[in-house]
Amino acid sequence: MARRPLEGIRIADLSAVWAGPYATRLLADLGAEVIKIESPNNPDLLRALSLLPPDTERAWNKSAYFNHNNRNKLGCAIDLGKPRGKALFLELVAKCDVVIENYRAEVLDNLGLGYDVLRAVRPDVILVSMPGHGKDGPERDYVAYGTNVEQLAGLASISGYIGGGPQKTGISFGDPVAGTAAAGAIVLALLARKRTGRGQYIEIAQRETLTGLIGEYVVGYSMTGENPERIGNRHPAWAPHGCFPAKGDDAWITLACRDDADFAALCDVMQRPELANDLRFAAADARYQHPDELDAVIGAWTSARDRFEAFELLTRAGVPAAPVLGYRDLYENPHLRERGFFERVSHREAGSWDMERPVYRFARRPTSIERNAPCFGEHNDYVFRELLGLSESEVAALEKEGITARTPNMASHQ
Repeated sequence: MARRPLEGIRIADLSAVWAGPYATRLLADLGAEVIKIESPNNPDLLRALSLLPPDTERAWNKSAYFNHNNRNKLGCAIDLGKPRGKALFLELVAKCDVVIENYRAEVLDNLGLGYDVLRAVRPDVILVSMPGHGKDGPERDYVAYGTNVEQLAGLASISGYIGGGPQKTGISFGDPVAGTAAAGAIVLALLARKRTGRGQYIEIAQRETLTGLIGEYVVGYSMTGENPERIGNRHPAWAPHGCFPAKGDDAWITLACRDDADFAALCDVMQRPELANDLRFAAADARYQHPDELDAVIGAWTSARDRFEAFELLTRAGVPAAPVLGYRDLYENPHLRERGFFERVSHREAGSWDMERPVYRFARRPTSIERNAPCFGEHNDYVFRELLGLSESEVAALEKEGITARTPNMASHQ
């Protein structure tokens, strides 16, 4: 079988929760050997978010959230706060191409593991730090979570309905956006190292990465001094543009008309050709001035039809449209199923389930879910014995001293 693009690249992954682990999941999907390192006394928080009954046996290995974010990775436990643990980690770094962390700004330096220290044992190492607010600045020590980064990045200020207040999105966008940016930065740094022979230090502030997604609003304010109005599902120039009720319980369809031709096609589909000549709707600027009246007409048509039926009619007419799909719709979607979007995976403790496969599809270098997320400390022997050359008795001594473990202390997450 052809090699995956990043096979031969080894990454020491100190990150936790979502942003960093999402970055390394993308890279692991591409074939990188990602070794996820957790502290015996402070494992990844997601292991505690299993949503399972409190008395579930070894629940830390059964968290769907953790297992989703950490597929295709190896797992090792090392206490970096102890001198021997830190020394072992540095031995591992000497055998790694990349180190990634998303601690608070000061943590890595406080551990004595800053870039200069890592570079001393691996001169061409690539270090990626993902502090929420950056490594410096007056707010560097503030805690950043998915629940507050959207507000601090400005995204919530433009999300919401006309006349209403700001709203957070349904997921914490700061994490996957920063994770995607980090994965891209790591690949670029690897390419640069191949060309120059030098590693580098990359800082990615999660808050700033998310603000970059709404850069046009910041630029607009710098030009006009005005804040944009929240407009919900509407568009600043196109009309109609929105989400409309369809027949059935909690069924919806979205559509957009980019110009007069789209609107004329919509009128034909609704069998209301006269609307294209109505002075309220005939031109784009007129439609934009009468959105409520227009939405009422469209809503009356969509609410009498199945969302998929309406989607077919609109798409055939060239009107941009899409049904709003829920989790069940996605899981049963014939298009995704035919393309093999879902892949069956099995976890030795958590069971089996379907998971979306890697999004990358290379003609000659196929990607797949090679392994499920690691149980806690599952690959300790590989790291300590195969990579670092320790004996079985030496690994047992590390366990006795609490430098490594095969069972996490979950007290810190209770």
